[in-house]
Amino acid sequence: MRLRLQTTITLMICLIVALVLLIVYVMFGMKFSRQAQESLENKAITIARTVSRTPVVINGLLENSDSGSIQDYATEISAINNVQFVVVMNMQGIRRSHPDAALIGKHFMGGDETDALHGKEKISIAQGSLGYSVRAFSPILGPDHKLIGAVAVGISLGSVHSAVKQNQWIIYSGILVGGLMGIAGAVLLARKIKRMMFGMEPGEIAKLLEERSAMLQSTKEGILAVDKESRITLVNAEARRLMGSVGMSQDPVNRQVDQFWPLLRMEKVLNNGEPLQDKEVEQSGITLLVNVVPVRVNGIIEGAIATFRDKTEISLLMERLSGISLYAEALRAQTHEFMNKLHVIMGLTNMRSYDRLEEYLTDIVLSIQTEADSVVRLVKDPVMVGFLLGKLSRIREADVRLVILDDGMLPESANHEVSRELVTIAGNLLDNALEAVQGAGNKLIEIGFRHEDSRLTLKVVDNGTGISIVNGDHLYEQGYSTKGKDRGIGLYLVHRSVAKLGGTIHWESREGEGTKFIVQLPYIAKSDDN
Repeated sequence: MRLRLQTTITLMICLIVALVLLIVYVMFGMKFSRQAQESLENKAITIARTVSRTPVVINGLLENSDSGSIQDYATEISAINNVQFVVVMNMQGIRRSHPDAALIGKHFMGGDETDALHGKEKISIAQGSLGYSVRAFSPILGPDHKLIGAVAVGISLGSVHSAVKQNQWIIYSGILVGGLMGIAGAVLLARKIKRMMFGMEPGEIAKLLEERSAMLQSTKEGILAVDKESRITLVNAEARRLMGSVGMSQDPVNRQVDQFWPLLRMEKVLNNGEPLQDKEVEQSGITLLVNVVPVRVNGIIEGAIATFRDKTEISLLMERLSGISLYAEALRAQTHEFMNKLHVIMGLTNMRSYDRLEEYLTDIVLSIQTEADSVVRLVKDPVMVGFLLGKLSRIREADVRLVILDDGMLPESANHEVSRELVTIAGNLLDNALEAVQGAGNKLIEIGFRHEDSRLTLKVVDNGTGISIVNGDHLYEQGYSTKGKDRGIGLYLVHRSVAKLGGTIHWESREGEGTKFIVQLPYIAKSDDN
């Protein structure tokens, strides 16, 4: 089972605190215990040295009397210093003082007094009549510095252990307090980190980053992000492509955006927090449509993001969508034409001119049937059939005659994309022809299809004003038009679609006589598709 981030952080910090406290206990616990024992040993040897130099003890040993002065003094010293015993012995190891008066005059027990009776101080642990104790021995010297006996001061091991435990309890208390503080700190730190990560687990963050990265890299808009110091932190694949198209091939990451690409004006957005909407940036002959917005965290600007796209591509996308508008326009024209016919029918009905009504309906039915039969007979592609039927209504409404040449036919395409591109080609050529014939007397447009050997030939002919040689040199350039501003897209889209399908297009024209466009495309019919 995978632990949550907060639990993991808490456990790890608690483990670290426990290890540190264990090391502290090992390092300082033993040292404090040893210091406590040494402190008691030093106390015992100090008392032994003091007693060994006391005149009462020295004179008592020299007189070798049992007056009791040594016993009284030793008992007093033992009580004052809170030690287990103070034993004075002569050179034969016979006790001259002892807490148990019945043992005075008997030999000292333990066997560790030998060094002291030979003039050396000693500290040892041995068992005597009062049990195990820490003993400090100090020799007693007479006035002529002659060894006359020894003093033994004892502190019971129970007292030593008690002192050691007192020091250890200090360590235990410190470890307990440190442990509780460490646990509390671990919990608080884990909660703080959790809040900083918006309550998300590492796995969730990793998944989110992967998803965001995939989204950023797959989007068709260029995305460039900077931090609050204006350093570029993120650039997606589309942004690199667009920057390459305008001549910026260097890696922009970690560079200052105002030095790398000052036209974006991202530093202005960072300073005033006001977004830039639909700003046009012209560079190397390419116009980019740029939007820059600030990134705020808790109300504070922490960076900015710029999104940009080639304005030409946006225009092309709008023109592609215009294919839908062609259908909508065709439907509108048919509706308008149908409403006119309904008004005529209603008027003839109200006038009770039933003979004229019958004649009118017969003409309408024959006309519509003739047009529909001609289209359905020569064009087998359903998309193109619907398109042409709609165009017939719109062109008829403009008082122009559209003739579908019967020297060939259009089979249904095996590739739906080819059908869509063919609608774009035919639609824009017919629109251009419709505008070209507006100044003619007998307005006529002809369209024909011929399919042979997996190739399609599309021909559109009009009797309009024609195209001059000067204008013909720029015919397929985007934005070039003699008809006014925001024109010059139709033939550019035609040329683009023809190139996309791997075909060719050429035109013939004479000023004042009309224009002919001939398009040849690779075309696999659905009936021929293997």
